[in-house]
Amino acid sequence: MNDITPEELKQRQAAGETPIILDVREPWENEEGRIEGSQNIPLGTLPDKIAELEDHKDAEIIVHCKGGGRSATAKALLTQHGFSHVRNLLGGYNAYKAQ
Repeated sequence: MNDITPEELKQRQAAGETPIILDVREPWENEEGRIEGSQNIPLGTLPDKIAELEDHKDAEIIVHCKGGGRSATAKALLTQHGFSHVRNLLGGYNAYKAQ
């Protein structure tokens, strides 16, 4: 599935959409700022927590980190586990908050 730009995500949120947003940054990064409605599961713990996301296997999941690297890894991991609609937030949280 194609990745998503911060502009597209913000437009969808402004329209009242509530996509599943997975923040794979560390908890201290999440405490410094977060995307409204996001769930924080650090990348290092994601393999152990995939079962918690099973109910969303067929839903669109938007993953993000600070700049896009860790979330690209998370996207690949989720895809390998059968999640079919995973999108990486291009530019990560930094790009999102700059909008």
